[in-house]
Amino acid sequence: MRSELELELELEVHMPGDSRRPDRVAEAIREAVAMFLTEGVKDPRVTGLVTVTGVDVTRDLRHARVHVSILGTEAEKKETMEGLASVAGHLRAKLGRTLRLRVTPELDFKYDASIAHAARIDSLLEQIRANEAAPHGTGEK
Repeated sequence: MRSELELELELEVHMPGDSRRPDRVAEAIREAVAMFLTEGVKDPRVTGLVTVTGVDVTRDLRHARVHVSILGTEAEKKETMEGLASVAGHLRAKLGRTLRLRVTPELDFKYDASIAHAARIDSLLEQIRANEAAPHGTGEK
């Protein structure tokens, strides 16, 4: 009897094109979750602007980590994450019908601060540009 690892290695050798499948499934999940969020989530805790920044899917397609960026206060972000966790089961069922996968991945929402971080860097750079453009008084005559 062969182990699961041996079978997995055999699949990698015989099915080289299959390595892109998790990427294709991740992109399909990203699009479907983004559409679900734009159409309106029934959970009142999901407030503010929620953007799906990416999806990571395990090789066996059983788990998907959905990265989201949320614009709002810290309290709104926390409530929105709780709301997303609560609708994950409903969304998983909807994904199963839409994507027609044999096994629909379990969804795990993770906060992605990259957009907020980029906005902060952009505002700091804008401040620097404004300071450099302002005339400087030398104080000497």
